[in-house]
Amino acid sequence: MFARLALCSRLPSRIWQINACSVSIRAFSQAKFVVPRSHGKSFVHRGELKQAKRIVVKLGSAVVTRGDECGLALGRLASIVEQVAMLQNQGREMMIVTSGAVAFGRQRLRHEILLSQSVRQALHSGQNQLKDMSVPVLEARACAAAGQSGLMALYEAMFTQYSICTAQILVTNLDFHDEQKRRNLNSTLHELLRMNIVPIINTNDAVVPPPVPNSDLQGVNVISIKDNDSLAARLAVEMKVDLLIALSDVQGLYDSPPGTDDAKLIDIFYPGDQQSITYGTKSRVGIGGMEAKVKAALWALQGGTSVIIANGTDPKVTGHVITDIVEGKKVGTFFSEVKPAGPTVEQQTEMARHAGRTLASLHPEQRGEIICCLAELLTEKKDEILSANKKDMEIATASGRFSQPLINRLSLSTSKLNSLAIGLRQLAVSSRDSVGRVLRRTRVANNLELEQITVPIGVLLVIFESRPDCLPQVSALAIASGNALLLKGGKEASNTNKILHQLTQEALSIHGVADAIQLVSTREEVEDLCRLDKLIDLIIPRGSSQLVRNIQRAAKGIPVLGHSEGVCHVYIDSEASIDKAMDVVRDSKCDYPAACNAMETLLIHRDLLRTPVFDQMIDMLRAEHVKIHAGPRFASYLTFSPSEVKSLRTEYGDLECCIEVVDSMQDAVDHIHKYGSSHTDVIVTENEDTAEQFLQQVDSACVFWNASSRFADGYRFGLGAEVGISTARIHARGPVGLEGLLTTKWVLRGEGHTVADFSEQGSMKYLHENIPVPQGGF
Repeated sequence: MFARLALCSRLPSRIWQINACSVSIRAFSQAKFVVPRSHGKSFVHRGELKQAKRIVVKLGSAVVTRGDECGLALGRLASIVEQVAMLQNQGREMMIVTSGAVAFGRQRLRHEILLSQSVRQALHSGQNQLKDMSVPVLEARACAAAGQSGLMALYEAMFTQYSICTAQILVTNLDFHDEQKRRNLNSTLHELLRMNIVPIINTNDAVVPPPVPNSDLQGVNVISIKDNDSLAARLAVEMKVDLLIALSDVQGLYDSPPGTDDAKLIDIFYPGDQQSITYGTKSRVGIGGMEAKVKAALWALQGGTSVIIANGTDPKVTGHVITDIVEGKKVGTFFSEVKPAGPTVEQQTEMARHAGRTLASLHPEQRGEIICCLAELLTEKKDEILSANKKDMEIATASGRFSQPLINRLSLSTSKLNSLAIGLRQLAVSSRDSVGRVLRRTRVANNLELEQITVPIGVLLVIFESRPDCLPQVSALAIASGNALLLKGGKEASNTNKILHQLTQEALSIHGVADAIQLVSTREEVEDLCRLDKLIDLIIPRGSSQLVRNIQRAAKGIPVLGHSEGVCHVYIDSEASIDKAMDVVRDSKCDYPAACNAMETLLIHRDLLRTPVFDQMIDMLRAEHVKIHAGPRFASYLTFSPSEVKSLRTEYGDLECCIEVVDSMQDAVDHIHKYGSSHTDVIVTENEDTAEQFLQQVDSACVFWNASSRFADGYRFGLGAEVGISTARIHARGPVGLEGLLTTKWVLRGEGHTVADFSEQGSMKYLHENIPVPQGGF
C-alpha cells in the first residue's frame, strides 16, 4: 500500500477523493456552531508563529480566480503551491481549503458552448463568417461539477514538482453535523497528514443550492464563486490546527472600508474590538465578505487556532506572503486573544508625531531647558542607571551570545555619563538658533517675498544595538531639532534603555511633550518597523555593519541615514614624524577599538619597511595586544608573516588590524577608494603639499592630517551630540548632529498675487532680489 502511495506524487491523474452530500455553504455559515473544548491557547505574538506545526491555508475566490472570473490565476496559484510545498518539506502539516472549481468549470463549459455554437452556425450558414454568439448563463453547480476534476489535476501537477502528493476531499455541512461522518472525516485527514500528503479541501459545490445573486457584480453571465471562510475555521478547530492563514484580495482588516480616506490597516485584532469596525461591501467574487471572514476568524481563535487574514493577490508579496507569515513578519491582520498593556507601535508613532509638532512649536529656550534637565538627570540618577546597566552586562556575559566588542559597547560608566551630560549642555546652547532659522530671503516681486526656513524632518526611527549611551544623545538631538522620535534598542540593553527613556520623558514633561519620544518595547521586528513608510520619515541605524545593511535592504520607501561599515585607514607617509605616527596609530586603534571610527587598516609607505619607524610601530602594536593581519603586498616582503588577511574590507571592531604596503600617497588614496567605506581616513606626514593632496583627493566623510581617526565624533566636533556618522553623499555627511536633522520649507507672502500677473500680458515683473538675512533671524 505504501509503495502505491509513493507513486501518487508522480501520477497526476491519480486523485485521492472523498465525496459527500452537501448543504449550501450559505446555510453552513449560518449554522450555530458549538465551539469544542479548546485544544490549547492560540499564539499571543507573531513571533510565535514560527512554532506552528499544523497549518491551514484558505484560498479565497479572488485569490484563485482571474480578474475576469473565468478561469484560474495560474501564476499566482503556482507561487502559493511553492510556498506550501516549502513549509510541508520543513516538516509541517499543511492543508489547503480552496475555491476555484466553479471558475475553472465555467471556463471549460464556456469554451465547449462556444465551440458547439460555432459548429452549428457554420453548418447552417454554409460559410466561414460567423455571427455574434452569446453564451447563456451557466449554472454554478454545473460549473463546479465540470471544474472539480480539472482543479484537482492542476494542484496535483503543481505539487508533483516538489515530490509532494495531494488528496482531494469534498465536504458538506452534513459531514460536520453527522457524528459518524465527522469522525470519518477527522480520521481520513489525520491519516493523510500522517502519510505526508497535503489535503486539498473544498465544499461540494456540485450539489449546493444556487447562490444568491450578487448586486455588486456588473456585466452579464457573471457567476459568484463560493468562499470557504466558515469551512476553513471549522476545519481548523476540528483538526486542532495551530495557524489558519486566510488569503483574500485585501491587505487585511481595516478599521473602516478600504479605500475610504481614513481607513487604516489593523495590525492586531482582538475579540473586544468588533464594535469599532465598519464593514464595507464584499470582494468582487465569492458570497462572503470581510464580516464573514472576521466572524469565522474569531470562531477559530476561540477554538485555539491563531488566524491571519492577508492579501494573496498583490504581485509584490504573493511570492512570499505565506512564508513571511509563518516567519512572524508583520503581514496582514493577526487575530490575538491577548491584548498588550501598552500601545501598538503604530499608536506610539502617532502619539510621537502629535507631541512632536508641539515640541517643534516651543520656543528654542524651552527646548534647551528640556535638554539641560535631561543632562542633570543623567548625573543625579547615575547610580540607578549604572545599576540597570550592570544587570544588562551580567545577563549579556552569562548568555555567551555576544562578542566582546558588543559587550564593550554595552558598558556605561560614571565618566561616560558625565561626558554625555557635558555634551547635552553644549547642545542646549547651540540649539537656540536651529528650528525656524531663516536661511534666505528673496523679493520675488513687489509685495511678494519668499523665505526658506529650517524645520524638523518629522518622525525619526533610530534603531541601535548595545550602546545605551546612544539613547540620551539621540533624544537630545531630536528635542533640539523639534523632531518626534521612535527608539528601538537591542534587548541586551533593555534595562538600561528603560531607565534612560524614563528620564528622557521626565525631562520632556516639564513642557508637556513627554510623548514626543517613544521607546518601542513590544516584540516588533526591525524589518516590520522599516515598512512603516506612511508613519516614519527617516531611519537612522546605529550598530554593526550587518544591522545597517539589513535595515537598508528592509526599508520600504523610507530614507536611511548612516553607514554600513567603518573601515578606517591611517596612512604613514615616508616623510612622517615617528612620534606623531606612533601616537596617531595607537590612539586610532587602541583607544576604543569597538568604535566605528577606529583604525582597521594601517597603510605604510614602502620606504619605511625595515626602518626604525616600522620596527617601533610593530613593537607598539604588539605591546598593545593588537593582532596583526598581513595584506598581500606586506606578506610578500616577509619570510614569516602574520596571518594573511582574508579581506581588505574587514571591520574588526576589536584589537586587530590589517597592515598593507603602498608605494606612494597616490597609491594609498587608490587603496582607500577601492577598499574603504568612505568613513574616516588619516594621513601622517610632515609634507604639507602631500597632506593637502590627500585631504583633497580622498572621498570620505572625514579626512584628517596628523590626527587620530577617533576625532570623527559629533561631541569632539562641537556638535554636542550625534545620531551617527553618515557616509551618504546627499543631505548630512560625517558626524550627524543638529543640522543633519533639519530640513527646509519655503514660505511665500503675497497680497493676492497670481501667476497670470507675470505673463506677457500681465502687469508685473519678477525681481528675484536677495534680501539680507539678519544674524539669528527667525
